[in-house]
Amino acid sequence: MVIDGRFELRGRLGSGGMGTVWRAFDLALEREVALKEVRLTDAGASEVDPEVARTRRERVMREARALARLDHPNVVTIHHIVDSPEMPHPWLVMELVRGESLQERLARGPLSPAEGAAVGRGLLSALRAAHEAGICHRDVKPANVLLRADGTPVLTDFGIAVLQEASRVTVTGGIVGSPEYMAPERLHGHEGDPASDLWSLGLLLYVAVEGTNPLRRSTTAATLGAVMTAQIPPARRAGPLTPVLQALLVREPAARPMADQLDHMLVQATADPGPPPFVPMPRPGTTPAPFPMPMTQPVRPRQRRSCLGAVVAVAVGTVGILVAAALLILPALTEDGEPESFDAEPTKSQYRARRRHQRGQISAHPGRRPRRHQEVRKGVRQQGVRRAHRVRGACLRRRPGGRTTRRLPQLHLRERRGRGGARPSQHRHNKRWRQG
Repeated sequence: MVIDGRFELRGRLGSGGMGTVWRAFDLALEREVALKEVRLTDAGASEVDPEVARTRRERVMREARALARLDHPNVVTIHHIVDSPEMPHPWLVMELVRGESLQERLARGPLSPAEGAAVGRGLLSALRAAHEAGICHRDVKPANVLLRADGTPVLTDFGIAVLQEASRVTVTGGIVGSPEYMAPERLHGHEGDPASDLWSLGLLLYVAVEGTNPLRRSTTAATLGAVMTAQIPPARRAGPLTPVLQALLVREPAARPMADQLDHMLVQATADPGPPPFVPMPRPGTTPAPFPMPMTQPVRPRQRRSCLGAVVAVAVGTVGILVAAALLILPALTEDGEPESFDAEPTKSQYRARRRHQRGQISAHPGRRPRRHQEVRKGVRQQGVRRAHRVRGACLRRRPGGRTTRRLPQLHLRERRGRGGARPSQHRHNKRWRQG
C-alpha cells in the first residue's frame, strides 16, 4: 500500500490508543521513515462524530506544526504531514529511530542508577524543549521512549493525549494515556501544566531502576485510586537517584522542582557512582572467607623455614646423642686414660669385665698378642682422652662474669637414669669440670 503516492508501507511497528505506526519507504527520497496513522475517532466507536473528527484534525495539524519547529536530538523528528479532505485521517511522516523502546529494554531487567539518571537527563531536555514551544506531552511512559544504538533516549508521541479535549473519558469509557503514569492533578481536571509531565518522568525513572510501578493495580479504577491517594514506597535501588525521585513524586505540582534545578540534580546523580556493593558481615563464630590470593604470592619461605627447623632439630639430636655417649664413657676414665674405680682397687666384677674386653681384642690377633695388648690399652687411653676433651669443650660455656658452667646434656642423662641412678664417678667428674 502506498500513501499519497510516495510512502510505501512495509510493516507494522506498533499501535496505541490514538493510531498505528508503520515502517515505510519514501519513494521520492529513497529512505526509510515511520508513518503514524492518526485516528480521529475513538477505537471501538460505532459511529463517526463529524464535529469530533474536525476538532481532532485541527489539533493534529497544530501539534504537528509545533513539533516540526523542534530540532532536538531527544525528540523524534517530523518530516511531513499527509492530509487532505478526501482522506479519512491524516498521516504523520516521522523519523525512523533504529533501536528498541525503553519498555523492551526494561523487560530484560532494571537500569542502574547512573543509567537511569542519563535517560532522565535526555528526557528532561526533550520536555524542556517541548514546554518552551507550548506543548505538553501528557503521556510520558517507557513505551513512548525509544533508545538509539548509543543509548540516547528519544521521546515520541507528542501532543497525542491533548487531542482528547479536556475530557479524558472516551466513548468506551477508557482513559487517554496510561493511568499508572498520570499525574494526580490531571484526574482533578487540571490540564496543560508542564509539572504533570515531570510527575510522569519521575514515575518512569522509578520504574526504570526499581523494575516495578508502585501505583499499578489489577484494575483501572484501583490504579486511579492509587494515583489519587496511595503513598509511593521509598526506592531501594535508586541510590544517588533517590533525591530526584523524592523531588518529582510529590502530589502538589507547585512543590516539584523547576527544570534547571532538576537537571542539576540529575547531573549529580549521573556523576555519583553510589555506595559500594553491600558485603554482609560474618555471623558471630564464623570466619569470613579470604579474598583469592594472587598466584604469584611466594609460599616458599615458610617451607624453607620448616626444612631448616627440621635440619636444626636433627643436628641437635645427633649432637646430644654423641655427647651422651661420650659422657657414658668419660666417667669411667681417669685423667691419664686409665679406668677409675670406686675405691683404690677395682671390684671383682669390674675387673672381670675389663679383662673380658681385653681378651676379646687380643684374641682377634693371635700372632701379635703382646704387642696387641699394649696397642689396645694405649688406643683406649688415647681415644678416651680425646673424647673427654671434646665433650668437655662442648659442655662448657663462658658467662659474662668469667664463670664457666656445664651445659644440660649430663642433666638429661641423669634424668634418664633416675635421680639417684648416676654413678659416683660421674659426680666426681662433674665436680672436677665445674672447678675447671
